[in-house]
Amino acid sequence: MKDYVYYPGCSLKGNSKHYEESILPVFRELGLPLEELEDWNCCGATAYFSVDDLMATAICGRNLSLAEKKQKNIIAPCAGCYLTLKKANKVLQGNSDKARKIHRALEKAGCPYQGSIEVKHPLEVLIEDIGLDRIKERVRYRLTGLKVACYYGCQLVRPYTDFDDPDYPIKLDQLMAAIGAEPVPYSAKTRCCGGSLTGTIEEVGKRLNFILLKEAKRRGADAIVTLCPLCQFNLEILQDKMLKDYGEDVTMPVLYFSQLMGLAFGLAREDLGFNRSIIDLKPVWQKLAIGGLR
Repeated sequence: MKDYVYYPGCSLKGNSKHYEESILPVFRELGLPLEELEDWNCCGATAYFSVDDLMATAICGRNLSLAEKKQKNIIAPCAGCYLTLKKANKVLQGNSDKARKIHRALEKAGCPYQGSIEVKHPLEVLIEDIGLDRIKERVRYRLTGLKVACYYGCQLVRPYTDFDDPDYPIKLDQLMAAIGAEPVPYSAKTRCCGGSLTGTIEEVGKRLNFILLKEAKRRGADAIVTLCPLCQFNLEILQDKMLKDYGEDVTMPVLYFSQLMGLAFGLAREDLGFNRSIIDLKPVWQKLAIGGLR
């Protein structure tokens, strides 16, 4: 088992606290408590690479340097953080002019980086390092009867394809099946949620998310399960407007995979951030007899 340091990024300290509130206890239950990376800085998100690629890579390099000093690899739950850190790491492990320039700047700032760190998403660690068999052993309440649409979004499996299939990934589906939920066939699992368009061109973002929710509903899902803070926010925030504007009810809870894992492990639902959902969770509780209750 490799040692990891936890990089929360900005979202898990803000509007996605329920992701952090569930991911940390789940990893403790599995015997891999996550230590937060001390003095971490914002990764810049994916947009910064379009504004100043050199600086965006450099600020990610500082986080990589901090982790390397701890001699621990990075776990980044946010799909955006995962992508930017992984992208920067690929650059800094190379020998391009850009990489050499950033290395000089990092050394000058007291943050040298030798390129020894790996960046992983929690899903990757759960599947590859911990393993489904061990996860199954920890399950106290199988989530039998709950049908979920597993939504990966864009950034976990693209452009890097070393973990799962970029067009039809299955690792999250396998994880949900391991804890007793039933993943439904979901062809929209890697379609874009619109990213920041929900806040900039609302009609476009709303339509993209309506398509995702409508397909999940058509497939008989009780909830969408995701692993990306921005995807979770986008899928949840405009559901009331969708009903008003499109005349079709696609209302559906949008949960983090770690919340359902916590339920299956017998952790109290009150400690897993379910109170932060803005969509009524009664349909979920009706499908689960005892999972997650104290």
